[in-house]
Formats: sequence, C-alpha cells, structure tokens
Amino acid sequence: MNKIITIGREFGSGGREFGRRLSELLGIAYYDQEILSEISKRTSLSEQYVQAIVEHRPSFSFPIHIGQSFYPLGNPAFEQTMTVYQEQERIITEMAAKSDCVIVGRCADHILRAFKPFRIFVYADMHSKMKRCCEKGPEDEQLSDKELRQKIAGIDKKRAKYYEFYTGHPWGDKLNFDLCLNTTRTVIKEIVPAVAKIFA
Repeated sequence: MNKIITIGREFGSGGREFGRRLSELLGIAYYDQEILSEISKRTSLSEQYVQAIVEHRPSFSFPIHIGQSFYPLGNPAFEQTMTVYQEQERIITEMAAKSDCVIVGRCADHILRAFKPFRIFVYADMHSKMKRCCEKGPEDEQLSDKELRQKIAGIDKKRAKYYEFYTGHPWGDKLNFDLCLNTTRTVIKEIVPAVAKIFA
C-alpha cells in the first residue's frame, strides 16, 4: 500500500507550507489546489464555484453520515454540493491509489481511512496565525487586528462545520490524528526535517 500522509490544518498555521515542504523532502506527490482543478474539470463547474462549495457545509440540517442515501427532494443546490463532494472523494481515492503522496485538507483523512494514512493536524495560537497571514498576503495587512482575528476564526469555524458534516467527527480532535503539530513561534522549514524522519 502507498505511503499516504494527510494534513488537516487551522487557517494561518502554516499547514499548507508544511505539507508542500514535507512532500518535497520525501520526494512524493503533493495535492491541494490540484484537487479543486480536477473537480472543476469533471463537473464542468468553475474552479471558483467549486472552491466556494468545498469551504462550506451544505445548508441542510442532517449530517451526511446519518444516511448516505438520504437527500432532500427538489433541492438542486444541495444535490450539486453532494455531487462535488462525491467527485472529491473519487479524485482523492484515485490520487492515493496512484502513488505515495501528501494530501492537504478536504476530509482526506476520513475519505482515505481504508488506506490507513498517517494523519497530521497542524495548529497554532492566534498571534502566530495572524503573523503568518500578514506575511503571506498583503490584503490581510490592511485589516485591523480585530478584523484579522475574525477572519481567521470564521474560516476555521467553516472548516470545522464542513469536516463534522461529512465525517461525523469533531474537527481537530487529537484522537483522530497520529501527530498534532503546534507551529506557534516556529519556522516551518526548520521543523519539516524532524517530522520527515518518521517516514524514513
């Protein structure tokens, strides 16, 4: 079976950079935005629209794990959301079956549970997340501290609802991961080699 590493992450924690650097050091495939591009191709939906769908849980009160076959009748928006998620499942499974890889986000740890992936969750304190956001994007530098905190908290809240809707598990729960990595006051590129030794 292929070596599969999945990475869940809080917004601004550096999880995406960590995943990319880890894949480069291990010499294995890295998947993140590529998943959205492939969903867009297969569903004929724009990439921006797919991005919007995968960042929000459906506006429907029953979590998907209650009954995979239950759909609200006559709700095209919900049906389209489910189509995107099912395509995402297929794509992630295909990627994992094809080669060793690192996959960031997208409920990959749950989707690939049969592959027994090594599941990492990356988190940090609010100050570190705010600092990374300002370093990464000039648009965040224009926000006040209060606005930036609200943005980060809002994105993490959406990720939590999305994950919990599709998996039935709490997002970021340490019991669901093999390694929880606190990147507060750390330099991502300096901690990657230490983690990479796990897979040597």
